[in-house]
Amino acid sequence: MSTALPDWFYPGPPGGWTADMLDRLPPDAPRHVELIDGSLVIMSPQTAFHLYAIRLFENRLKPPPNLAVIREMTVTLGLRQRPEPDVMLVNRLAIREDTTSFRPEDVHLVVEVVSAESIDRDRTTKPIKYSNAGIQHFWRVERDNGSPVVYTFELEPAVRAYVPTGIHHKRLQTHIGFDVDIDLQLDWPPN
Repeated sequence: MSTALPDWFYPGPPGGWTADMLDRLPPDAPRHVELIDGSLVIMSPQTAFHLYAIRLFENRLKPPPNLAVIREMTVTLGLRQRPEPDVMLVNRLAIREDTTSFRPEDVHLVVEVVSAESIDRDRTTKPIKYSNAGIQHFWRVERDNGSPVVYTFELEPAVRAYVPTGIHHKRLQTHIGFDVDIDLQLDWPPN
């Protein structure tokens, strides 16, 4: 069975998609669309693990007052780059009522929860783009026997690349400009 793509999607605009075009997609566009290398990436349905992992960081990450936890919004990294991290810590002053995307200089941390369809993007493509944009901290969350494992990285400024700072099972304890201590037990399955 094949599904026809809507007219607006294919073949796309002359010259390809740009970051600002995401704000002007038609009302029937999927809710979560990101732009990687000028190509639209439509998110597949998320798993319960993915949902609960996002919720874990949204609820248990306790930043200082100048930062805010944001989920499932985009960061504009360039003309043809506008990924949608699962969770971000952003400068609170960058949040306005009409905000649809953040600038990399306003993003302190990006968290990507890996799905079956996003393995290559979350392990390779996105970390390179985030580090090139100068985002200081990156966490990748993977599933191991139903529990999250968090791989933490920090930007090494001389080479603008991430270096690993830890692999965290059961508890995430690290420092990202403030101390982080998160119990990684998911509140699932729901009662």
